Amino acid sequence: MESKLQLHGFNNLTKSLSFNIYDICYAQTEEQRTAYIDYIDEMYNAERLTQILTDVVKIIGANVLNIARQDYEPHGASVTMLIAEHELTHGEEPDNEESPGPLPDAIVAHLDKSHVTVHTYPESHPHDGVSTFRADIDVSTCGLISPLKVLNYLIHSFDSDVVTVDYRVRGFTRDVDGTKHYIDHDINSIQNYLTEDTQNAYQMIDVNVYQENLFHTKMMLKNFNLDNYVFGVNAGDLDPAEAQSIEDRLRREMLEIFYSRNVE
Repeated sequence: MESKLQLHGFNNLTKSLSFNIYDICYAQTEEQRTAYIDYIDEMYNAERLTQILTDVVKIIGANVLNIARQDYEPHGASVTMLIAEHELTHGEEPDNEESPGPLPDAIVAHLDKSHVTVHTYPESHPHDGVSTFRADIDVSTCGLISPLKVLNYLIHSFDSDVVTVDYRVRGFTRDVDGTKHYIDHDINSIQNYLTEDTQNAYQMIDVNVYQENLFHTKMMLKNFNLDNYVFGVNAGDLDPAEAQSIEDRLRREMLEIFYSRNVE
């Protein structure tokens, strides 16, 4: 596909990125579970989520038009932003190269109209001690830039044990000759938009439907250090048999989320 399309009017393609992260933890007692949920509510409250989305908007080069945010009772938060374009300067081209995007230290491209949203879902099991925090982020753009450029920043903004990413290009746009184009940039895999250190840190599986412009990538952290998962205790203080049992339960939780099926 040509890198520069001469369009007839506005680019009508809609590009939607859905990004789901899961943070897994072990909190055995009621006190530890409460402390974990309180930590999540403070760490990912509406104010901090607003800052994360504001940085996302900067990366894709947009203006924030409106912000709606809410901290929920007893737990969870959500933020929705309506955003609009910056005008492209003369001679400036959007960056749609299949490569990782930056952290939020530079504006890389522009878009026409869009919205970004985030919702959080803290959850804990009352018996086996496993607690799971999920954040759902959606970035939808109409126009030139692909929201895949924000993946780097989002993955580095959360403690991500399991990640699922869905990307879809919908609709079509016409060039000056009237030919319909159903995608305006080359993409082989979502993985190509991740930095090398992220690719090395995660086990990844692609499920892509190229003819429908549907792309799906699942990611699971490779390295497992029990100290990073037990909340309120030190892994070194646990009985070895208990530590192994906890590790087995946490790994099972991660595998079930990664493969989207229960493990017997």
